[in-house]
Amino acid sequence: MLGSFVVSIFILGYMVGPLIIAPMSELYGRVPLYHVCNVVFLVFTIACAVAQTLPQLFVFRFLAGVAGSCPMTIGSGTAADMITREKRAGVMAIWAMGPILGPVVGPIAGGFVADGIGWRWIFWIIAIACGVMLVLTVICYRESYAPVLLEQKAARLRKKTGEQRYRSKFDHGGTPAHIFWMALKRPLKLLFLSPIVFLMALFAAVTYGYLYLMFTTISAIFIKNYGWSQGESGLAYIGFGVGAIIGLLFSGRVANHIARSHSARGCFTPESRLLPMLVGCWALPAGLFWYGWTVQARTHWIVPILGTGVFGIGLMAVFMSVNTYLVDSYLIHAASVTAANAVLRSLIGAVLPLAGPSMYAALGLGWGNSLLAFIALALCLVPLLFKRYGAAIRTHPRFQLNL
Repeated sequence: MLGSFVVSIFILGYMVGPLIIAPMSELYGRVPLYHVCNVVFLVFTIACAVAQTLPQLFVFRFLAGVAGSCPMTIGSGTAADMITREKRAGVMAIWAMGPILGPVVGPIAGGFVADGIGWRWIFWIIAIACGVMLVLTVICYRESYAPVLLEQKAARLRKKTGEQRYRSKFDHGGTPAHIFWMALKRPLKLLFLSPIVFLMALFAAVTYGYLYLMFTTISAIFIKNYGWSQGESGLAYIGFGVGAIIGLLFSGRVANHIARSHSARGCFTPESRLLPMLVGCWALPAGLFWYGWTVQARTHWIVPILGTGVFGIGLMAVFMSVNTYLVDSYLIHAASVTAANAVLRSLIGAVLPLAGPSMYAALGLGWGNSLLAFIALALCLVPLLFKRYGAAIRTHPRFQLNL
């Protein structure tokens, strides 16, 4: 239970961070936020490594989660800034390898590190990796957000010529405080007033919650049911990783092909991004049924791991399609719509792992995972709904938001 809580407190930081980071990135640009959050994440990760009490660890872990949410929040916006829609899905597939494969690789390495040299070294290794990335990003990153770049250019022209008539086309007046307040409200307005954003974010959030629920319980299940050691139990995550890579390659290649084809025919819409999800989302309930009943029956260990691989394929199909669909639907506010998605996703991702042990104790592994699968089956109707009616909902006057 303690392990689940440490994960949940970190994911709770992922819920709070986007509400601050997204509006600030649309006010000051992407690059300053990357650099500041990298420094803050490094500081609090080191603090976790030297924490002396559990309350200290919880607080530092939460603050590390707030700062660590930065790439999740504005990464897709950075891709949207620079990459044309015909190639965007492939680039976002590469970006998605971090938030999906990170939690897969981490427990595999972390299990052996904790066994061999102690749990504090998990945080020291993360801090070292973060320090290297901080140096590389300071050297390599350049601003990409068009409104900020245009405002910087206009400011240079005003300074050079002394004429105040040079203004960015995105400059609608207002004080920095007013602009920040409007940007701060934008993710919440998108989440609660747009049915497209809410339902797609809900589907992504549920799948993300399932992922972390399984991550926080699978080690204990394989230790108990198959007699694996703490270090060996990390290998149970390999199925997720392989499945996620297959789902990522499938989603990226198919989405790029569809974008090129539809753009050439002049019929591309954001709903074109949903086709990989229409096929791949059914792997989510299939993988949950497979994993739950085979691990309860204690079949050979490879069988439930294959089930987690099927789940990983569905997870990536949903994760990729939701992100590209929402970004293409609200392109200029890509960071805000990604933040709206991240807030709900992280909230459910933080809560579900806490309920996992009690659910499995009450229902067993078979029926517990079946309950999750039935919920996923119901949510598989969401992409069907928006493939048919998404364009009409997006353009309906009732859902035109003042952002």
